[in-house]
Amino acid sequence: MTGGDRPAMPPVRLPSEAELARDALAAPLFAWAARLASWAGDGSADGVGGAGGKDEGAAGVPVGAGGELLAPQLKEAMAHLGLSEDEDGPAHTAQAWHLAVDTGLLEVEEAAEDGPGGTGASGGSGASGEDGGVTRLLTEEPVGTARPGEELAQLRGGGSPLDVLEIWQGGLESVLADAATPSFEDLVGDLDGATGEDGNIDPDAIDLDDLDWNPEEEADFLDGALANLYLLTATDQAVSAGAMVPLPVLAASMIVPDDMEEPTDEVLEAVSAAMMKLDEQFRMLAPTGLVEYRPVDEALTEESDEDTELPEQLDDEDVSRYGMVKLTPLGIHGVRTRIREAGIEAPAVGDLAGEGAAVLLGALSAYTEENAQAEIESWLAARTPLEAARELLGAAHGMDEQAPSRRLACQQALSLLGKEAEPALRDVLEDRELGGLARVWLVEHGARDVPQPDQEMVFWLTVDTIAAQLATAGEAVELQGLVQGLVDQHAGFFDKAWRVDHPATAEVLEAMGRVHPDKQTAKEARKAAFKSRSRLEA
Repeated sequence: MTGGDRPAMPPVRLPSEAELARDALAAPLFAWAARLASWAGDGSADGVGGAGGKDEGAAGVPVGAGGELLAPQLKEAMAHLGLSEDEDGPAHTAQAWHLAVDTGLLEVEEAAEDGPGGTGASGGSGASGEDGGVTRLLTEEPVGTARPGEELAQLRGGGSPLDVLEIWQGGLESVLADAATPSFEDLVGDLDGATGEDGNIDPDAIDLDDLDWNPEEEADFLDGALANLYLLTATDQAVSAGAMVPLPVLAASMIVPDDMEEPTDEVLEAVSAAMMKLDEQFRMLAPTGLVEYRPVDEALTEESDEDTELPEQLDDEDVSRYGMVKLTPLGIHGVRTRIREAGIEAPAVGDLAGEGAAVLLGALSAYTEENAQAEIESWLAARTPLEAARELLGAAHGMDEQAPSRRLACQQALSLLGKEAEPALRDVLEDRELGGLARVWLVEHGARDVPQPDQEMVFWLTVDTIAAQLATAGEAVELQGLVQGLVDQHAGFFDKAWRVDHPATAEVLEAMGRVHPDKQTAKEARKAAFKSRSRLEA
C-alpha cells in the first residue's frame, strides 16, 4: 500500500495521452456526438475537421424541454450519421445527442419567453431533478435551440490530448449515470394507475417513493463491477495481455463471498441476476470506448421465459455465450481516473521512473510480470547501466521481512542490464547478502574468473530465494518443484539448511515440509525448522 493509510490499487499499463485521445475521438458514441454538434451548426458531416467553436450565426437545431431532439430532427440526425437503416439507430442517435449536450459540444438556449421554471413557451413541461433525470418529461414542441458549444473547438484541433480526454471523461460520467438508471417506463410500468387512458404515462399519478429503485445502490453496483474488472486487468497476466473476462466470472466476483467453497442456489441466482444487469449496462457502455464487449447470446434468454440461470459447469465452448468483457486501454484510463478521484491510489507503469531504487524494488511485487519489466525498463532508461546496478544493489541490502523480495526484484532488474554493469557486481562478490546473486549474474553474462561460492553462501541464497517466493507468490505449484529439486541435488540438505543464519530459515523449512510430496522428507523438513527456531531462541 502506498500513500500512508490510503487504499491502493495495483499498477496498470497505459498508452500515451496522444494515443488515448485518438481512441477517444474514434469511440463510436463520442464520434457521433462530435458530428452531431458540427451538424447543428453548419450541417457538415465532418465532426472533427475544420474550424470550430460556437457558431453564433448558425440557426441551430430546435430541441425539447430537456434539450432532446424532436421527432423530425431525430430522423434528420439519424440520416446524417448513416443510422437510418439501423434498428438501434434512434437509440444511438438520441444517446449521442445527449452526450454532446452533457459534454458542452452542444449548448442549448431556451426560448426568450421561458419563465423562471425553464419550461419553455410552447406549453410543454420538463424537469431534471437529482434522481438522474427520471422526472424529465418530453415534449413534441420546440422550447429551445441547440448550437455548437465551445468544447467542440477542442476536438477540431484546438485542444491538447489532455483536453480531449477530459471531455471524453465528462461524457463517460454521463453515460455511466444513464447505464445505472432504469428507463422511466421500466420504473413505473408496474405501478397501478401510472398510465392514462391514452396509454401515456400520467406524471401526476406517480409517487417516486413507490419506485423500486435506489440510485446510490445502482451506481455502486456498476462502480463495483468496473473496479473488479480493473483489478483483474491489473493482476491477472492473461487479462493484462488482452484476454476477455467471462461475464459470469465478473458477476461472481461481486456476489460470491471469498470464503464460500460451494455457492448456494440463492447465491447462484444472485450471480445470474447480476450477470443480466451487467449485460444491459455493458451494451450501453461499449460505444463509449470504455469496454470491448461480447453480449450474452439472446438465444439463452429466449429459451426460457424466466431469467437466465447459469449451469453448474461452463465449458470453454459455451462460456462466450454468457458474455465476455474487457476494459480497453481508454477504459483503463477512464476507470483509473474515477478511482483516483475517489481518493484511492491507482499507479500506472512508469510512475516510478524518478524514484529511488528502494522504492522501485519495494513496489515490484504488486506488478504482473509484464508490467514489472516495463516499469524496470522505464526506471533504467533514466540511468547508465553501471549507475543503475550500483543503486539497485545498494537498495537490495537488508535483513528485514521484505528484504528477500527486494533482492528477487533486484535480480529481475539486473537481468536487463548488459556487461557495462559488471564492475558493480564484482564489487559485491564477498558480500554475504549479495555475493550469491552477483555470481549468478556474472556467470549468466559470460564473465570470466568468477569465484565459486562456498557452501554457506549457496545455502543462504537458497533460503533467501525461497523466502522471496513465499512472500510474492505463496506456496504455488512451482515452489513444490523447486523444493524437490533442491533436496534431490544436495545430500543431507536439511542437516545443513537449519544452520543457515537467515531470519527466514525456520519459515522456509516449515514451508518445504508442507509442499514436499514425500512424507519422510516433509518430516525431516519440519524437524529442521524446529532446530532452527531452537537455535535462534538459545
